[in-house]
Amino acid sequence: MLTLHNLTYIHPNRDLLFKNINLTVNKHNKTALIGNNGIGKSTLLSIIAGNLPPSSGSINTDSIPYYIPQIFGQFNDYTIAQALRIEGKLHALNEILEGNANDTNLAILDDDWSIEQRCEEVFEHWQLEDLDLTQKMVSLSGGQKTKVFLAGINIHQPELILMDEPSNHLDSISRNILYDFVQSTSSTLMVVSHDRKLLNMLNSVYELSKRGITVYGGNYDFYVEQKAIENNALHEGIRNKEKALRKAKEIERETVERKMKLDARGKQKKINEGMPKVMMKKLKNNAEKSTARIKDTHDEKIGTISQELSELRNEVPDIDKMKFGFGNSTLHKGKILIEAKDINFGYEEKMLWEQPLSITITSGERIVIKGSNGSGKTTLVKLFLGELEPKEGIIHNAISNAVYIDQDYSLIDNNLTVYEQSQRFNSTALEEYEIKIRLHRFLFTKDYWDKPCSTLSGGEKMRLMLCCLTISNKAPDLIIFDEPTNNLDIQNVTILTAAINDYQGTLIVISHDEYFLEQVNVKRIIYL
Repeated sequence: MLTLHNLTYIHPNRDLLFKNINLTVNKHNKTALIGNNGIGKSTLLSIIAGNLPPSSGSINTDSIPYYIPQIFGQFNDYTIAQALRIEGKLHALNEILEGNANDTNLAILDDDWSIEQRCEEVFEHWQLEDLDLTQKMVSLSGGQKTKVFLAGINIHQPELILMDEPSNHLDSISRNILYDFVQSTSSTLMVVSHDRKLLNMLNSVYELSKRGITVYGGNYDFYVEQKAIENNALHEGIRNKEKALRKAKEIERETVERKMKLDARGKQKKINEGMPKVMMKKLKNNAEKSTARIKDTHDEKIGTISQELSELRNEVPDIDKMKFGFGNSTLHKGKILIEAKDINFGYEEKMLWEQPLSITITSGERIVIKGSNGSGKTTLVKLFLGELEPKEGIIHNAISNAVYIDQDYSLIDNNLTVYEQSQRFNSTALEEYEIKIRLHRFLFTKDYWDKPCSTLSGGEKMRLMLCCLTISNKAPDLIIFDEPTNNLDIQNVTILTAAINDYQGTLIVISHDEYFLEQVNVKRIIYL
């Protein structure tokens, strides 16, 4: 069992990240930890793992957690054995086998005589048999680093496992191995992920927000259904509050007008009766004070309703505030955009593909390029765009306006501010205020306009890229996304999905995220 009590974390710069977090994860439970970007999911996992001390509060666990981080740079100087914390046992085993069976080596090994054999078996299971335990982590790809730590689960056999975006960088085969493990394990799991297929294999969802932790007793699809119900209730509440505000303003206006008419009639009556001017002035002052009191009462009520309405609007999900409006590509559907005949690519005599490729892509198609790591997916995209020339075969390209969005959002210039970056795409000479309106629609308020793009998160760069496409006011003939959901949280994946579905041109995606591919209505697979 895992229990958190009043857990609070304050950054070294004194900014509060989260406060008084309370949760209980029962033994054998499989939970998803979700929440918007920057809310503190990875920090919370790191605190539970014991890698970061909380500012206050307590953590109780029945066993030592096994932690798979999202970022592995801190392990670059480690060997694989050191990163997996098994170097000591392996050294002790070798010492004992060579005859040095002293108490120290026996204590370090702790009767784990099968450690070496387990490593070999699990590395083969995770398709890491070509790696050596003495190899440096820096020499591994992102997918290999993830699989090394996943392999560590079988080596250490922990009861409590913490995973931070475990399916990032994994190809389809490795993802399926991960899915099989998650479904079959009896260990307690807490998983941070945007992979909806993985999230649906977990039996409860814990949502971290500014309000704390909210528990949803079902998988991710159940969570989405519940959020939709909450969202509908929120919008209904906003409509009712807007109606109440209009009514309160109308009552205030009618009441003040009625009071002023009564005062005017009373004043005329007193004039007709010949009342002295001193008395008339006093009555006028009393009438004005009475009107002011009435207005103050109504203003207080209107102010309360306005505040409540503002609070409700702040709870509206960001996706509901955004406007995409990419427009349609000028190309008619069915026009041949790319035609490749017997193409191949390679260096010297070694070709990338065993058989040459012949591919035709027409306008309006939605295509995914799939293949294992190193199969040439990105190379094929560069051939499509004319950035590379095939070593064999010919390729015709009829694209006049294509956008290639890679995993690092390289079209974003880190040396520019957010506003300067948006100006780069202002091909139709929009006025400054028009650009800033579009930035605001994509959640870039004035606090962001002078911010360097280098300080933006992956999700923010993705939103800025989408915003720039709307500013250009010309829908590309073709948009290519290379692993677009990697390193995005669920909120930003939802935003990206909605934007792609609003786009009516041709789409090519490199992705292993099956749920995402289904949501963006991909119909055709090019498999390498």
